[in-house]
Amino acid sequence: MDVYTYAARCEELFGLSGYAQVRAVAEEGMAELGPDPVLTRWLGLAHAAEEDDDHDVEAEAVYEAGLRQWPDELGLLVSYLELCLRSDGWEFPARAKRAGALKERIAELAPPGSPEAAQVEAAMGWAGRGYWADTQARAVQARADRADRDSLRVEIASAVKRDASADGPAQTARPEDLRAAEVAAVLEELSGARNAPLRLLARYRPVAYGVALVLAIATNKALAMSGAVSFSVWGWFWFLLVLVADARVKQARKMAAQRVIAAVEARHAAESVAGQAGR
Repeated sequence: MDVYTYAARCEELFGLSGYAQVRAVAEEGMAELGPDPVLTRWLGLAHAAEEDDDHDVEAEAVYEAGLRQWPDELGLLVSYLELCLRSDGWEFPARAKRAGALKERIAELAPPGSPEAAQVEAAMGWAGRGYWADTQARAVQARADRADRDSLRVEIASAVKRDASADGPAQTARPEDLRAAEVAAVLEELSGARNAPLRLLARYRPVAYGVALVLAIATNKALAMSGAVSFSVWGWFWFLLVLVADARVKQARKMAAQRVIAAVEARHAAESVAGQAGR
């Protein structure tokens, strides 16, 4: 295989948050083809995306090694800059200070209007956001996450209405379709009679939170007025079942992502075998 095939596989797996798999593919590609700046960048990105201090150290080592070999590689320079910008200046001062030098080097290599220059400006804008801008960005992300959950909830309800069995494992005929896999995994995770309340809560999540809030306030007020306690927090336990349903759905979505990643890896393996057979 050539470097473009390996890079395309890395990009596909990265989009599914299969960061460990991206690292494996990048390392496999460089073992076969030799050192390459594109695969080196994917290796660094797959470490940095883990958002873990140890992986950030690994990403930094990858970028520095790559830049020693390809000092003018813009992809590596921009990726390293992004890592430096999001590093804690107190905990990793040396890394954070490198951002200025990296930006200057990128400015020498990337003329204004180039994709790399635009990416640098976007990264610098993100790093320099003030409190209100950061709050707005978090609000936008929260709305996107809520819309995604609502979309999943609607599709789960539709699947149940189509008699996609809620009492047994639901299967999807599209193993690489992440949303279809998520719906199937949620129905599988919440299958069975004992999980019927959780299925109902997953389908009507906003209503469930509203009802839990009303019940919590009413329970706390009733207990306080009865004289049994002077101040009650017992009513908040009404949220427990809703939180359990959320946790089970989150677990199912992770399982679905792993299944899709496995399906993509299986396709990649089949393509590799076919390519070798065709030689």
